[in-house]
Amino acid sequence: MRHQRVINHLGRTSSHRKSMISNMAVSLIMHKRITTTTAKAKVLKTFVEPLITKSKEDSTHSRRVVFSYLKDKTAVSELFREISPRIADRPGGYTRILKTGNRIGDNAEMCILELVDFNEAMKGGDSAKPKAARRRRTGKKTTDEAAATAKSAAPKTAKGKKTTAKAEDTTGNKSTEDSNPETGEKE
Repeated sequence: MRHQRVINHLGRTSSHRKSMISNMAVSLIMHKRITTTTAKAKVLKTFVEPLITKSKEDSTHSRRVVFSYLKDKTAVSELFREISPRIADRPGGYTRILKTGNRIGDNAEMCILELVDFNEAMKGGDSAKPKAARRRRTGKKTTDEAAATAKSAAPKTAKGKKTTAKAEDTTGNKSTEDSNPETGEKE
């Protein structure tokens, strides 16, 4: 019987399990959100929440205690500099598990584990609103205007021969002479 055997061994040896959970905690602290199986997320939640509580008191001793669990300097500094000020007034419950369905390969139940105060969409703040769609203004005309402009500006052709614009003489009368642009001869 396994009465009072609470720890989930996750099918790993003790050393493998400790290093895996430590690495996942570092990833959670650095990226604020990770995708994993629900069983690992529940174990990670019990591992990382006491560390976040410990980070509320910024002292050398608490930094060393947290470092003994995480074994990553950048994660410890991130935890104490950025995460602990944002969760200072929260009494607990620093993480959230969002179930996402089952994995295709082995049908394992998957979830997203995230830090609560770092998800702007769930908080409902100003940044939760979707940004307005930005469109580039290139100065191009609409298709109707472009088609009308192209028709009026295109030179008229008659059976492969290009015609020149009719020149106006000084009296205002238009001349009717057409010339072939290839040879320069008048027709």
